[in-house]
Amino acid sequence: MNLSAWLKAAMASLCIGFALLAAAQGNLEINTPAIAALKQSMQQRHAQLAPLYAAGVVGLAADGTVTLRDVSSLPLANRAQANALVAAENADRAALYREIARANGRPEWETEVRKTFAQRWIERAQPGWWVQRGGAWVQK
Repeated sequence: MNLSAWLKAAMASLCIGFALLAAAQGNLEINTPAIAALKQSMQQRHAQLAPLYAAGVVGLAADGTVTLRDVSSLPLANRAQANALVAAENADRAALYREIARANGRPEWETEVRKTFAQRWIERAQPGWWVQRGGAWVQK
């Protein structure tokens, strides 16, 4: 599966997983223009992040963020770009979690949304990517 297909599948799975969780608590509509824009932004950025995942420079953290793990393998000139990509990705992820909760009229669900997404990101990580489990980094 190529990275674009993986990201689409992961996003669909995340939405379905959360929809199932939410359905148990009520009939929720989570497909808003804001959510779609965030997903598109994240999908576009994924092409730049994928080589960093593969190289172990970044990993998927247990808190639903992307974390710089090992920048030592990056040339100094590329480190600022990696930092910017991670910062932008984490900003979009935080906005996505918040927007899903808000769009459902349940802002108090943000923490649960984050947890659900964090689990799904890690489950869907490609072999060789680094993920955080139990506070430790492991290569999937």
